[in-house]
Amino acid sequence: MERFLSKIFERLQNAKAGAIFAFCFFVIALLLCIFGFFKTLFIIIFTLVGYFVGSFLFSDSSRFKKFLDRILPPGRFR
Repeated sequence: MERFLSKIFERLQNAKAGAIFAFCFFVIALLLCIFGFFKTLFIIIFTLVGYFVGSFLFSDSSRFKKFLDRILPPGRFR
């Protein structure tokens, strides 16, 4: 996964900012046309929440283990 993301970031560094933002706004315009405003807003909000939660939990493996211990307390099987 890191190799995939590093390749994307390398291409983004070489690309022009206008092309990147044109693509982003094209995707947003398609979402608005297909789903409408509130459904698109819902998709964007949950995507951002998922990104921040994922980056927070998976940035440190001990943090992720503590999170799992809170949800699934250690018992007979662990």
